[in-house]
Amino acid sequence: MTLAQKIRSEGGDQTAFVAGHNAWRIEHCPRAKVLIDAGAYFGSLRAAMLKAERSIYILAWDLDSRTALIDAGGQADDGLPPTLAAFLSALIARRPHLSVKLLVWNYSLLYAFERELHPTRSLGLNTPPQVELCWDSEIPLGSSHHQKIVVIDDALAFSGGLDVTVRRWDNSDHAPSNAFRVDPDNAAYPPFHDVQIMVDGDAAKALADLVRRRWNAATCKSLPEVMPLGDPWPQEAEPDLTDVKLAISRTLPAHGGEAEVREIEQLFVDMVGRAERTIYVENQFLTCLGFAGELIKALRRRTSLEVVIVCPRTHHTWFEEHTMLAGRIRFQDRLQKAGVRNRVRILYPHTRDGAASADVMVHSKVMIVDDRLLRVGSANLCNRSMGTDTECDLTMEAAEEAHHAAIRDLQNRFVAEHCGASPDEVDALMQQTGSLFATLDRLRGRNKKLLPIKDGELAGEEETGQIEALADPETPIGIEGVLEEDAHEPGRGVGTLMKIALLASALLGFTLAWRYTPLSDFLSPAALQSFFERVADAPWSLPLLLLIFIGGGLVAFPVTVLIAATALVFGLWPGLPYAALGALASAAVTYGIGRGLGADALRKLFGRRVDDLAGKMNRHGILAMTLIRLVPFFPFTLVNLVAGALKIRLPDYLIGTALGLAPGLLLLSALGGQIAQFISNPSAAGVMLALLLLALWIGVAFALQFLVSKTRTAK
Repeated sequence: MTLAQKIRSEGGDQTAFVAGHNAWRIEHCPRAKVLIDAGAYFGSLRAAMLKAERSIYILAWDLDSRTALIDAGGQADDGLPPTLAAFLSALIARRPHLSVKLLVWNYSLLYAFERELHPTRSLGLNTPPQVELCWDSEIPLGSSHHQKIVVIDDALAFSGGLDVTVRRWDNSDHAPSNAFRVDPDNAAYPPFHDVQIMVDGDAAKALADLVRRRWNAATCKSLPEVMPLGDPWPQEAEPDLTDVKLAISRTLPAHGGEAEVREIEQLFVDMVGRAERTIYVENQFLTCLGFAGELIKALRRRTSLEVVIVCPRTHHTWFEEHTMLAGRIRFQDRLQKAGVRNRVRILYPHTRDGAASADVMVHSKVMIVDDRLLRVGSANLCNRSMGTDTECDLTMEAAEEAHHAAIRDLQNRFVAEHCGASPDEVDALMQQTGSLFATLDRLRGRNKKLLPIKDGELAGEEETGQIEALADPETPIGIEGVLEEDAHEPGRGVGTLMKIALLASALLGFTLAWRYTPLSDFLSPAALQSFFERVADAPWSLPLLLLIFIGGGLVAFPVTVLIAATALVFGLWPGLPYAALGALASAAVTYGIGRGLGADALRKLFGRRVDDLAGKMNRHGILAMTLIRLVPFFPFTLVNLVAGALKIRLPDYLIGTALGLAPGLLLLSALGGQIAQFISNPSAAGVMLALLLLALWIGVAFALQFLVSKTRTAK
């Protein structure tokens, strides 16, 4: 008997949720409030944190100390500073026993220039000791930690699509311009729509358990359970639903011996399967063809079913255009070929005020089925949210008429916000027409409106397919335990090479990102070449170059980029020795800093990554240093700091560093011009050439490691 048959045989058709199938836990929720847009969320979060007695846990994809915690009116009138780090410091001055734990994804290079430059300093070192910031690296390569959860005193929790970070704040007016909608550099950004949900009771306690599990995995420390002393629910917040059943669903990639969890994907299937009249969706991405298949089945089964999906109008960077936008076109093509495209409206919100107008960025992850199921979460309708990233969605099921009415009202509020109407007006039109499509048609022609998305045709599918596999994978790239494998043992080298080949593909994707994302404004080949040419023309070019490498190491700038730039300008000679000296000088200086700081200070800065790296260094010595350099699992600067903190013998450290960097130095120095040309003008042929060069790099690297291993064995 299948699980679905078992559920039906046990009367499971009466509920949408089944623990272990499409939910992790199903809990009673005394109060739930949907916070539409960051102004509502930040205002309620601030009010709740002011009432915290024992603990505040923040689990985040991104976190920025400069985030202004202001309400929908742009106010923070409680006497404490508006920005996150200053607010937490002032709050702890009031309540010295308050414990604040901040767990943030240890993000990839792709996002480096979109984030705060020194969050460890601003949220860790410059805040009271009660604030502890840790970086979450406990995910496979290619995955991200994407859950956005805040828990206060184990009694109140927030979860959804919103991080406590910059360029998120807006209110539901979504005016084309707003004086409060600026980033820390005072640069304005477009209207931004997102949703978070606030819950209490057993539901909040369960989310606290989820946060503790991630904290324990990322830091190897245990967080104790908290007995609430009071009620942190914000006094002004009227709940949307009360005494409702709530399901917590997750995506977790397989990692560290733990099996993958795909509850979120299954819940999407089950929710679509229960739809009878309407499905209303808001989501940033729309690339999951499995979801398209479920929609097709539901639309064929229910001829009156209407589906509305609200997304951003387009994706603006080259990288997103060739991944998520291409996937959305493919999603629509699937519906078109099935003959149901006319029953699925894919729309974007647009706002106008006089002569000014703007498209609204949709970042929310919402799904409403009829007036029965309401879902708010972090999961996008893309492949990586189904099996690659960590996600958390909360779904409530109506059990009485008050719940049905509340879910209807929330859908009316979403439609009203996007169409410049009142919820009552939307409700009256829904009652009159009995159709979501007809209601949207009646609301046309206003300053705020939902317009059809027109993505056009899919172009260059062969080239985009390789990039999509990196940006939106169904499962992680999955390099595990390479440092535990000895390449010289029979039968092991091939498996390791396969894993590193996947890593090389990921690095190739990052190379494309340097060129086609905002990173290119800072690190374009032309800008780097121009800068290094000025260095080459300087009278003291070598000392200046050494200072550049050392300075790059101090700010964790990618050493590979510096090597490539040196090779491009200086050529094989003297580029090769110059780059080698620069890399070793940088390694030696940051090694010395690590030795001075010690392991405890590094653990505070980098969390569990220090222990992981230290274990590998201690077990494998010089070979570990070599392999760590060959395969950049850990940032160059972090390796140097940890090696110094562990007091690894300086000769072993430098020899391992030289051996590990040698293949890359040789190839980048010899082929600097060709690599620069590829970055400037990528092509399918260029991709293949780059992969061949990376394969050669790997082959040379393992040959060197094999020789070192044999020499050590002979001794």
